[in-house]
Amino acid sequence: MVSTDRLAAFAALSLLLIVVPGPSVLFVVGRALAHGRRAALTTVVGNTLGAYVLVVAVALGIGSIVERSVLVFTALKLAGAAYLVYLGVRAWRQRGSLRAAFAEPGGPGHGGLRTFGEGFAVGVANPKTTVFFAAVLPQFVDPGQGHVTGQMLLLGLLFNAIALASDSVWGLSASAARSWFARSPRRLSAVGGIGGLTMIGLGVTVAVTGRKD
Repeated sequence: MVSTDRLAAFAALSLLLIVVPGPSVLFVVGRALAHGRRAALTTVVGNTLGAYVLVVAVALGIGSIVERSVLVFTALKLAGAAYLVYLGVRAWRQRGSLRAAFAEPGGPGHGGLRTFGEGFAVGVANPKTTVFFAAVLPQFVDPGQGHVTGQMLLLGLLFNAIALASDSVWGLSASAARSWFARSPRRLSAVGGIGGLTMIGLGVTVAVTGRKD
C-alpha cells in the first residue's frame, strides 16, 4: 500500500526523531538506572505499545484534533509532565530501598506489570510523538493508493519498530552502567536519586516546552 520510497523517507525521518533523547528515551534510562535491565526492557515494550495507540488515534482522526486544539494539546502535555514528576519524586524518596531490591529479587523491586503500565502511560502521553504523528504521518500517505487508514497504521508500525530497537539500546546501555553503581551502597543509593531527578527534570521540560499557541 505504501511505496518503498515513501517508507524509506519516513524511516529516515523517524530515526532522526527517535535517536534524539526525548521523554521516552529519558524515561527508559531512568528506569534502567533505578531498576535494571529487565525493568528497562519492560518499559520499552510498554512505551512502544503506548506510542502505537497514538498511531491508531491519528489514523482514526483524533490526532488532528490534538494538533489543532491548543487546549487539548496542553492538557495532554501537562498530564504527562505531572505523571513524570510524580514518578520522579517517588523514585527519589524510595532510593534507599534499592539495596534490598538487589539483595531480594522478589522484594521491593518494580513489578513487571506496573513497569509495563508506567511505560505505556508515558508512551501514550508523549507530546513529542503526538505532534509528530499528527503533523508528519499523514504527509507520507498516498490517497491514490486507497486504504489510507491502513497506510497510516503501517507507517506507525515502522516508526515503533525503529523506536523499539533504539530505546532498547538506550535501556541496555544504562543498565550496564548501573552494575558499576551497584558495587557500592552509596553509589546504589545514588542510582535511585539520579533516576528520580532525571524524571523530575524531564517532567518539567515537557511542561514548559512545546506549542503554546
